[in-house]
Amino acid sequence: MNEEIFKQRTKHLALRVIRLVESLPNTKTSHIIGKQIIRSSTSVGANYRASCRAKSTADMINKLKIVEEEADETLYWMELLIESKIVSSDKLMELVKETDEIISMTVSSIKTLRNRK
Repeated sequence: MNEEIFKQRTKHLALRVIRLVESLPNTKTSHIIGKQIIRSSTSVGANYRASCRAKSTADMINKLKIVEEEADETLYWMELLIESKIVSSDKLMELVKETDEIISMTVSSIKTLRNRK
């Protein structure tokens, strides 16, 4: 997958999460989880873009590790939304799958870069 397509996928993830949070019930728990998941999901794309401008392979790997961590955190907040029954698993199934794919591709990129060193 090329850089531009992955930039679009990570941005699309953030936009989907923003729409999800806007649809959450107006409760204290939803507000707290909503803030957290917006922060982590928007960080995925922002840090991927930063990795594309890395000054070295080591810098790129470090930035991609942040992408991996933030995507995994996003997954965690989705799991909490599902397990707390705030959102049905059916509603989040595609978003969870997309986040999993982003994590897998990021991990694969990190491994490839490490093998090149």
